[in-house]
Amino acid sequence: MGLFSGGSDRPGPGVQKDEPRKKGLLRFFEIIAREYRDLMKINILFFLSVLPATVIFFLGLSGTIQFAAMLSIIAAYPVGGAAAASLFCITRMLRDDPGFVWEDFKRKFRENLRQASIAGVVATTLLLTQIFFFWVPVLADWEIASIPLIFVLLLLFLLFMMIIPYVFLHYAYINLRTFTIIKNSTLIALSNIGRSFMGAITGLIPWAALFFFFPLSLIFFPLIPLIVFALSWLLSLMWVWPVFDKKFSIEETLNKEREEKEKQ
Repeated sequence: MGLFSGGSDRPGPGVQKDEPRKKGLLRFFEIIAREYRDLMKINILFFLSVLPATVIFFLGLSGTIQFAAMLSIIAAYPVGGAAAASLFCITRMLRDDPGFVWEDFKRKFRENLRQASIAGVVATTLLLTQIFFFWVPVLADWEIASIPLIFVLLLLFLLFMMIIPYVFLHYAYINLRTFTIIKNSTLIALSNIGRSFMGAITGLIPWAALFFFFPLSLIFFPLIPLIVFALSWLLSLMWVWPVFDKKFSIEETLNKEREEKEKQ
């Protein structure tokens, strides 16, 4: 049975209506066990959206970097829509709301492709630039590193990772202009700095494991197109989603809308 077959005509399993939600690691492993196939689908779809920009950027390191960077930026156009769609699908799992991953992803991707494109391009460019032009050279030769510079860039990177989930959650759920989304996301991240920080740190765990255990981790690199992106988001959203949901009453509003439809 193929990954994208055998489940396209029925929603995910969800949970019993009155079943209390688990917390912490039990909640994490419950979702992994229940939704692993859908997480893999989400991961593959998002991986395909970032693959062109990453490959072009990587190949450009050995050639004309300016031209490659320009092409990479153009190729990153679909990343924002794919990120919003991915976070929407994963938060449906956190809401215990059964759905059709392919249909949900396609709908949210189309809805957010244009507006979220700038955020996706900027996020992709910042991450690729910092990884390939700073962290890779530094890890290869610590003697070239400046401790104050490492501290500042690490701080900025963590701040970026604290804010970016809120940005794409806005695109997925809230209809606002991009400037307002970025402002709101920054304020929410800083006013809930504990959860936002833990979301950033836990979301980075799968990537840090691959990065710091290189080259031993090479045997796990095939997992990147299969699960690593989705696993990273799930770890982050377990901290971040409750903050966003409480701020905008997302789940409460959606449950009321569902109940009203059932009454009709």
